[in-house]
Formats: sequence, structure tokens, C-alpha cells
Amino acid sequence: MAEDFDRREQILEAAFGEFAAKGFKGATIKSIAEAAGLQSPALIYWYFPDKEALFREVLESRIPVLRAVRDPTGLLESPPEKVLPTIARGYLSTFDNTSAQRMARLMMGEAMRRREIAEIFGNAVVKRMLGFLKQYMARQIELGRLRPHDTRSSARAFIGMLLPQAGGKLLFPVIREDGLTDEEHIETAVKIFLEGLEPGEEQGDGCHRS
Repeated sequence: MAEDFDRREQILEAAFGEFAAKGFKGATIKSIAEAAGLQSPALIYWYFPDKEALFREVLESRIPVLRAVRDPTGLLESPPEKVLPTIARGYLSTFDNTSAQRMARLMMGEAMRRREIAEIFGNAVVKRMLGFLKQYMARQIELGRLRPHDTRSSARAFIGMLLPQAGGKLLFPVIREDGLTDEEHIETAVKIFLEGLEPGEEQGDGCHRS
């Protein structure tokens, strides 16, 4: 059992390096097997049915925010003052790793050129994050911690507040020239976000969707 776990982690680490260096299309099962020191590429299929499944698992195991929302049950009852900063830290810390930065740049380029890559990345990352946030916001409305609203918009809005800070790490260093740290940005962004959704007198029909 321990040997299987170690071998699986060995494959994931090698796959992360290959995807980061070559992108989804450039990385092959053969090159990943070689990087992992496996005698045969066929050994990878013992753990992962295909390259797409391996890629999804690499994303989930190497992106902090996806690890955090893998089992959301424990988070749904926690207050937004605690959960939203945790999600924001996980999201932004992803781009502190040089290999993760390189992989994100490659994936963005591939996603723009190839629809299938956009769908894989979108389902593995974007859909998972937005899905969790919509579910979480809906639960917080039920608990009376947030005012009724359309949770589809609040999920998008929260991620949108983090994008410039992530962009400063990935593509536009000029954004970070003002010295704003991740923690400073997270504290201010979460405060602004939650002040806008403070429970109060309901307006309109107060409906929300999740």
C-alpha cells in the first residue's frame, strides 16, 4: 500500500514537471514515465486511465485551493470571515511556485488555441472553484450570515477580486510595484466583499440561485 502511494506520488511529481515545462499537448505518457524513472510507460495506466485523468489529478494535488475544496463539508458551516481568506490564500499561493507559474502560462496559451484544453482546465479548476463558492454562499445565506443574492454573481465577483493580484505574479509585474502584499489585498478585498453582502433589509424578491 505504501509502495503504491509512493509510486503514485512519484508519477504526479514527474507529471507536474512535464506539464509545467511542455504543456498538456507537449507532455506525453512516455516522457512522464521517463521523468518518473519508470521502466515502462504502461505502469502509469495502472494508476491513471489516461493523460487527461493524470492532468486533472496533478491540478488537484498541486493547486492549494483545489485541495482545500476537495471535501467542502467542513467548510460550509464556517463563517465567511474565516473561509474566504483561506480560499484566497490558497488561490494566490498557487502562483508563488515557479513551476506553477510556468504551467499556468502554458495552460492559458493552450486554452486560447485549443478548445479541448480549455474544457479540461475549466472543468478541473474553474468549475470546481466556482461550484464550491456558489454552494458556500448559498449556505451562508441560509444561515443568515449573508443577505440573499444571486450566488452565481458573488462567486464570480470574489474570484474577480483576486485576479489582478494573481496577474501581477503571472504576467504583469508592474501591478505589484506598489508593494501590496497578498495578505493586505486579501484582508481588504474580503472586507469590501462582505460589507456589500451584510445581512439587512431585503430588497426585491431576495431570491438566490446556486
